[in-house]
Amino acid sequence: MESLYILIPLSILLVFLAIWVFFRMSDSGQFDDMVGPALKVLQDDDRNAEPVRTDSTSRNTNI
Repeated sequence: MESLYILIPLSILLVFLAIWVFFRMSDSGQFDDMVGPALKVLQDDDRNAEPVRTDSTSRNTNI
C-alpha cells in the first residue's frame, strides 16, 4: 500500500512529461509533413541506373 504513494504521483508526472514532449515536438515542426517522406520512398527514379544488357556477350560462360 505504501508503494502507491510513490507510484501514483510518479505515473502522473510521467504522463505530464509525455504530453509536454509531444507539444514541444509539434511546436518545433516535427509533425509538419507526415506524407512527404513516405511518398518519396515510392517514387521510382531509374535515370541513374545502368542499362540492362540482354545480348549473349553479357552472360558468363565460364562455369
